[in-house]
Amino acid sequence: MGEGNGTSNNWTYGDYLGLHDLLKLQGDDREISSDEMHFIIVHQTFELWFKQVIRELSETREILGLSLVPEEKIPTAVDHLSRTTEIFRLMADQWTVLETLTPQGFLNFRDGLGTASGFESFQMREFEILLGLKSEDRVGGMDPIGTFRKLAKRSTEDAEVLSRLERRLSEQSLYDALMKWVERTPIMGSYLGDEGDQNSVEQFIRSHLEAYKKMNYDSMKLLENTTSSEKIANRFLDAEKSAEIFLLPHGKINRARAGLLFIESYRELPLLTWPRKLIDAFVELEESMAKWRHDHARMVERIIGKRTGTGGTSGVDYLDSTSKYRIFRDLWEVRTILVKPELRPELKNAEFYGYSVDM
Repeated sequence: MGEGNGTSNNWTYGDYLGLHDLLKLQGDDREISSDEMHFIIVHQTFELWFKQVIRELSETREILGLSLVPEEKIPTAVDHLSRTTEIFRLMADQWTVLETLTPQGFLNFRDGLGTASGFESFQMREFEILLGLKSEDRVGGMDPIGTFRKLAKRSTEDAEVLSRLERRLSEQSLYDALMKWVERTPIMGSYLGDEGDQNSVEQFIRSHLEAYKKMNYDSMKLLENTTSSEKIANRFLDAEKSAEIFLLPHGKINRARAGLLFIESYRELPLLTWPRKLIDAFVELEESMAKWRHDHARMVERIIGKRTGTGGTSGVDYLDSTSKYRIFRDLWEVRTILVKPELRPELKNAEFYGYSVDM
């Protein structure tokens, strides 16, 4: 990279990456053990990736939060989400590096952590809020920034962290931006706000629910001679009720969910190629996050067993609970109610979607 004086037109490698400052932050001045330095570096690396995650998710939200999202912007949003997914996959693999720390090796410096805990990672709270994780969906319905309200009294920096998180809470989440975008999906060639749109969407939903019932009936017939046929029949009936509640909560059309169903049902339509890829990108992201959380719990259990966490949480049990977090629930649930291609409602205005072959 060459030598330089640190100006932007004559960087050295160390100048460009800020290595002189960065490499002073791993505890050398405290004469820590290699085990503890390893522990610090792994967690600092997580925080650096969290910073990138927040950047990628923020830019995705800015795109989807537009009142009219240009089609050419959707691939960019997919790219942001795909990068974020790969970051979480990389971070999941990073737990294996931490697993080289033995239980005794960790206990040698654990007391030095005091009450410091990953629970206090404000960047993790920030990207959870940005994504749209609600308090009621958290373990114990906890306030995501309650800890940081207490910490804000410690210093100006901690107060700034609290302000940053409060701003995030006041903003539109990525989930909300996504669902508003999905709500505008043209269904059977009809746009939100078009004359007769509600009737078109309801007809699509009703036709789909009938197809779903037929598919369930066919499946139930195959199982009618089993010893638990009555229980199975009730299970299918419950599934049909759940499907109707999902698409018609309180008897009213949920157009965003109908949009999701339409995109998933007619994935092969040219006009829906990038919307389908966007939905898949969100599902892949949440899947990668769930695996990252699960692997975190297994790493902790391997090293400290069922001990109480340094921050006073239940440790592994708490971490296992967080692995069940789901933000984009509708994107997962809609897959439960899909039907076979031959049972789908007949596509109307096929040419609108760039599809001219009979369905």
